[in-house]
Amino acid sequence: MNDLASSAMNEPGVLIIGGGLVGASLAIALDAAGVATTLVETAAPRADAQPSYDERNLALARATVNGLDAIGVWRHAAARATPIRHIHVSRAGEFGSARIDADRHGVDALGWTLPARELGAALLQRLDECTRLTRLAPATLSALQPLADGWRAQISTADGVRSIDTRLLVGADGTNSFVRAQLGIDAERHDYRQTLFVCTVTPEREHANRAYERFADDGPIALLPLAERRCGLVLTVAADETDAVAALDDAGFIELAQRRFGWRLGRLTRPGRRHPYPIHRVAAAQLTGPRAVLVGNAAQTVHPIGAQGFNLGLRDALTLAELVAAAPDPGAVDLLERYAARRAPDRGGTMAMSHGLVRLACLPQPMLAPLRSLALLACDRVPPLQRALARRGMGFRGESPLAVLERLS
Repeated sequence: MNDLASSAMNEPGVLIIGGGLVGASLAIALDAAGVATTLVETAAPRADAQPSYDERNLALARATVNGLDAIGVWRHAAARATPIRHIHVSRAGEFGSARIDADRHGVDALGWTLPARELGAALLQRLDECTRLTRLAPATLSALQPLADGWRAQISTADGVRSIDTRLLVGADGTNSFVRAQLGIDAERHDYRQTLFVCTVTPEREHANRAYERFADDGPIALLPLAERRCGLVLTVAADETDAVAALDDAGFIELAQRRFGWRLGRLTRPGRRHPYPIHRVAAAQLTGPRAVLVGNAAQTVHPIGAQGFNLGLRDALTLAELVAAAPDPGAVDLLERYAARRAPDRGGTMAMSHGLVRLACLPQPMLAPLRSLALLACDRVPPLQRALARRGMGFRGESPLAVLERLS
């Protein structure tokens, strides 16, 4: 660990609260840009200790991997990642489907699948290479005091409480952000009354680097390609069924997953350890405060449909790092205004599409069935819609397929 006094107190720069996937990525990006930064992590600096380095299998969009490569993380993770070369989207009991193929859009992969724990290990390796970064772990933010040109943070560590002055405070501390609460920023919350179960399974047939997302009245289910013919299973159930599903033995759980997903990959077998995650939508009323900014889940927590969470959070981190790197004062009002303005279209569009897909694709309304099927067929066969769907699937921001569909109608 670097010396706190020489790095944080003598050269006040950026203080990041939260060392999860987004907070660590931001710290690395700022270090690469030569910005003195302090990263406060609640967990010990080990992949098995950080809560966000968990058992989820992340679908990393192509643009996300480009960003991780640019900040030197991807070289530590690439060997453990599985390319996604095809995406198949459908709804149970309806005739429409949409397919995206990498070859059709001139790329070798639309994205990559990587266990969150493996990405966490890669981030830790890259953090160890940083030269202008102070890491305090395990440590927590216990109090904040506003200053004329920044904040004074009280950080509780194993060695006692330390005081750090900073010109820019970054809340990267997750959905229930302490920083957001201390800044007095309200958040809109929506309980989807759903629980996500994640694990690995082995399908009878080769996945052929194809990712599946299948909608149903009970919520979406996804299969993501992994190494060694395994797949990452993401199964959504109603919240009131959580305990019953958690109590199922392996055979019962596989029977449920098979019924929900179907037989496109044959019989599913060998489920790994299952982990439940309650699903909520949380949107901060604003992204910035006086010399403070929110990123990642502290700014917005979205439904996991479409695997947008980390992809969106990384774009927060890289945008902020770009602006801070070019500015003499990282907490200047105009810089934070530019950050909020630049993130607004992507943030708003991604959150609206995520929320809209849940409500539209999973509503048990028979009258919607033909419209949903026709929309999926249009995304599959109408070139402008297909291009828009592919661009968003690869993480490149632009017009959404829904917007294109409205213009074509």
